Amino acid sequence: MKIYTPTEAAMQTGNKYLGVLVAAKFARHINELPKDRLIEKQVKMTTQALEKLCNGDLAYKITRRRRSEA
Repeated sequence: MKIYTPTEAAMQTGNKYLGVLVAAKFARHINELPKDRLIEKQVKMTTQALEKLCNGDLAYKITRRRRSEA
């Protein structure tokens, strides 16, 4: 099993915190998929997400949060 570090994630996102957040969001998305559509069944979802991010296979878009109407 390859270990992915936040520094490797930062190479794709420019910021290690953003890289970890993007990978975590993608891992949550993978978790919501039906079990028969999973990418790899032997590897943890967080590892799959970090691998895709570090390899440049994961495209993401940053959107601004809406202000809540108070």
